[in-house]
Amino acid sequence: MRTERKLSRLDRVFARLDREPERPAHIDVPRMSRHRVVLFSATLAFYTAIVWAVVVSSWLVRLDWQVMFFRPYQQWPQIHAFLDYYVVLGQRGPTAVMVAAWLGWRSWRQHTLRPLLTLGAALLLLNITVGAAKYGMGRLGPHYATVIGSNEMWRGGDIFPSGHTANAVVTWGILAYLASTPRARRWLSALSAVTSLGVGLTTVYLGTHWLSDVLLGWAAGLLILLALPWCEPLIARAETAILDLRDRRRSSRAVPVPAPAPVAVPPQVVTQRTKVDEEAPVREPVAAARAARQPVYLAPGPHTTRAERTPVTPAGSRRPAHADRLPRGAAQARPLAGG
Repeated sequence: MRTERKLSRLDRVFARLDREPERPAHIDVPRMSRHRVVLFSATLAFYTAIVWAVVVSSWLVRLDWQVMFFRPYQQWPQIHAFLDYYVVLGQRGPTAVMVAAWLGWRSWRQHTLRPLLTLGAALLLLNITVGAAKYGMGRLGPHYATVIGSNEMWRGGDIFPSGHTANAVVTWGILAYLASTPRARRWLSALSAVTSLGVGLTTVYLGTHWLSDVLLGWAAGLLILLALPWCEPLIARAETAILDLRDRRRSSRAVPVPAPAPVAVPPQVVTQRTKVDEEAPVREPVAAARAARQPVYLAPGPHTTRAERTPVTPAGSRRPAHADRLPRGAAQARPLAGG
């Protein structure tokens, strides 16, 4: 026997997950189809081409310098204030909180941890791949460039590829990846593409990134989204492991209530009680005895109507009246003397 403890907020969330199947039947998990494999290969080739073009200081590096000398923030200063706020849509902290709140609500409604686990897997891949590329190539940004026309590679920087752009592609693109219907997936894909495109161009406008940084950031974010179906089996195992861990912790926290110990009765007392029970006369149940008794206001025998009863004398006796018998208490008449 176990006692029911007071549920915390996390326990109520897990209890919500147990109400229905963990994954709704109408939501399909994306698979690594042939079309997706072709897109992944093409994006990987584009990624490699951008890196090679920057490393060899090709025409792409010259275009970077031309855009930097153009100084877009000086050409259109009237939109500078707006773009300062718009670029926040590419920052990892604020966007991760907003998207995690939405996907948390989706997990609550769909009774599954898959949306949150998919977001976590995507952000983990983003930090590993983009972070490794940034510190591995060490490119300096436009504000810290030292030699005109140089690619500024391996000089201790961390702007290649653009983290804002890659984060915008992954964070907003995960909404399209987890969409329930094809129509919602198309609309969310277009919205995430426009948002990430705007964030990348905003960083070029503000002068914090080269144009090639933005191109590589788009490719890096798209590679993560296209590779997510390979992570689905791992996400499913992680969800099962989390729910199993929850069950084990819940069973370990439950406090068992000890059953009351039986009271030891001496054998002499048991023997005496048995003898008394055997010698005691068998009694009828109280309810049966009470039901057998007749009401006190009825005369014994069959109940008769008032017309059939013996007439009652004035003194209250039911005996028949005798001519030579006087009622009790009446004075006996004496015979008169004389003739």
